[in-house]
Amino acid sequence: MKHFAVLLSLLRDRPDFIDDIRRNFKVERKSVSLLISSCFFFAIYGAIIGSSSSWMQMIASAIKLPALYLLTLAICLPTLFFFDVLFGSRLKFSQYVALLMTAMATISVLLFSFAPITLFFLISVHDYIFFQLLNVGIFGLTGLVGIRLFYHGMRSLAEQDAIRLQPEGLPKGELPDYDSYYKSDELDKIDELDEVGDRPAQFRDFAPPDDVRVPAKHGSLATKNNSDLLNTRLKLLRFWLVLYALVGSQLGWTLRPFFGAPGQAFQLFRQIEGNFYSAVFNIILNFLGF
Repeated sequence: MKHFAVLLSLLRDRPDFIDDIRRNFKVERKSVSLLISSCFFFAIYGAIIGSSSSWMQMIASAIKLPALYLLTLAICLPTLFFFDVLFGSRLKFSQYVALLMTAMATISVLLFSFAPITLFFLISVHDYIFFQLLNVGIFGLTGLVGIRLFYHGMRSLAEQDAIRLQPEGLPKGELPDYDSYYKSDELDKIDELDEVGDRPAQFRDFAPPDDVRVPAKHGSLATKNNSDLLNTRLKLLRFWLVLYALVGSQLGWTLRPFFGAPGQAFQLFRQIEGNFYSAVFNIILNFLGF
């Protein structure tokens, strides 16, 4: 039950949960708990949609649906980690895993909340195409909500990274102007000024990291704009979310069937052909009678 308690803490107080991940507080425990609870809910929903065909399909779908989300995470996580670190992130790999597990856990809970509705239509409407479209819509909606919440969490962490690089009293997005205090011949020795008394009050306890301090011409010290780094990280994050959706949908097509076509023998996997988007387009046309 402790695993579901961690999930409930995420659902009830998401900002504090994200802040715990930022502080690296019991990250591994949170990740394991979210993984177990997510797989449980995915398996239940997979069993429901698989039961539309046969008991063998039900078991297969209960296994393949959690695998779908875990494989998507494993494929896309390295891209997110290395690009984000490249542009200023200080988070560890385990913290990225935990953040992605929050998205996966959210999606699993939302799918589980749709389970009674899916089961109702499974029993009352014996239309294979309609059932497919219904679940495409459910998967799309839950995935959109999950990645949207993940985006907001990542954005808040990126903003805190940008703020953390600034000393108190300076406007957001600005760094102190060392040139206004240090003489040009002192700039080369700035890293040697370790005593607090060697710096004015606004510069105390402030040490810009290497990736935002670059030497400029004539011995001056140039600084990159934190807001530019933040904007770059958010643009890359939005691109990554699109990539995540593309990988997940195509991987789902590769791992099909999840429903099992009526009148056909059980198949664990089908031959890989076409892609997810053309298949959905054809299903819509069939449903409309074209």
